[in-house]
Amino acid sequence: MSASNPIKEDVIQEQILQAAKQLFQIHGLRKVTMDDVARVIGKGRSSLYYYYKSKEEILDAVMDVEIREMLTAMALAVDKALTAEQKIHAFCVTKLKILREKNAFYNTLDAGMDADEMSNFNKTKIALHRRIMKQESALLSQILNHGVEKGELRMINEKDLNILIFVLLSSVRGLKREMVIENDFSGIEPAVDALTQMVIHGLKK
Repeated sequence: MSASNPIKEDVIQEQILQAAKQLFQIHGLRKVTMDDVARVIGKGRSSLYYYYKSKEEILDAVMDVEIREMLTAMALAVDKALTAEQKIHAFCVTKLKILREKNAFYNTLDAGMDADEMSNFNKTKIALHRRIMKQESALLSQILNHGVEKGELRMINEKDLNILIFVLLSSVRGLKREMVIENDFSGIEPAVDALTQMVIHGLKK
């Protein structure tokens, strides 16, 4: 095996995932076939099966990339902020802005699904949601514990910390849902300002 093969395979996988994401966003998961993805990247269907056994497996890989990109962007924004308040603000604003950018993709995935397909897809969404919650909770825990260590925030026991993180993440999801319903994300900054101030007010010494 030549040294270039792993790199070539990475490029092909990236092409598959990019093509699949575009197709999923245009047509929804149900209408897209492995043949469609193969056609877009100019390869035979058998080539796709070397990397992924089904379009559902491709979707899992696409979502892995989406989640990784979102969490990386959030972590970078948090790292640039100085205080606990600024870090929480950066966390929330970055998450909402990314969700705004990806909203069209997420909204199209379940287009045309029947009841059984929708039920199975909802199970997938729940599993993805739990993965995201776990990783976001870990990042928020780091932010809050760092704030305590620096003397910015009062001591928080583990139970209260977990409750606070759950409420904060639920609040961000609620903001996102309302903005999607109204199709208006212009209020991200003031909404996050208010949420951050309420959180910090309850945590300051």
